[in-house]
Amino acid sequence: MNIEDIKRSENKVYSRPELLNDSPMHYCPGCSHGVVHKLVAEVIKEMGQEENSIGVAPVGCAVFAYKYIDIDWIEAAHGRAPAVATGAKRLNPDRLVFTYQGDGDLAAIGTAETIHAANRGENIAIIFINNAIYGMTGGQMAPTTLEGQKTATTPYGRRIDLNGYPLKISDLLARLEGTCYVTRQTVHNPASVRKAKAAIRRAFENSLNGRGTSVVEVVSTCSSGWKMTPEKANEWMVENMVPFYPLGDLKNTAE
Repeated sequence: MNIEDIKRSENKVYSRPELLNDSPMHYCPGCSHGVVHKLVAEVIKEMGQEENSIGVAPVGCAVFAYKYIDIDWIEAAHGRAPAVATGAKRLNPDRLVFTYQGDGDLAAIGTAETIHAANRGENIAIIFINNAIYGMTGGQMAPTTLEGQKTATTPYGRRIDLNGYPLKISDLLARLEGTCYVTRQTVHNPASVRKAKAAIRRAFENSLNGRGTSVVEVVSTCSSGWKMTPEKANEWMVENMVPFYPLGDLKNTAE
């Protein structure tokens, strides 16, 4: 190593997480998925669990997580990730097993799998990306879409009388006996990123220590689906989503 390399290494304050593959991400500019991927990769590496982790990703934008984070992955059918993770964890109880799911997956077609896995207290962690829309398939209304929010299938805004209320699925999961940790975070600024990382680590530790089901909801943006710039999407999320989906721990019995 020459003197210039030494200087560069001394001045380095950040480097790419080792477990992130060197391939361009397909996510849209401003998408929260990339940030959460980085956090998952960092936490697994810092915990020394890179050879002991199993991730389960179903259909939706979340499905491509296996392309970016260099651990063992299982692809699940749409909504079935908690059921697949249940099998993986029961067969490999010493493994760190987690799912990575969007709101259209976890809170719609996968509602039953999610609720029953959590109610059984399966020792898995669930990473839940809530951007209030179906991002991959064209921007349709999701269970988490806010009242009045415009989507491809609610062009005049979500109506309660027609479409029902937005589903606060994490609040439901927090009431189940089998969940030990349910939290709601964001990743729209540095302080939020640090809190989300700590939450992901706690959820992973719970999985390893057999404490029950952990859920980390990340209130997120979908610039393309919302038809906003990344900056405006962050502003809209803070002004509209965060008041409806308040941040912080909803349940923590694992300490």
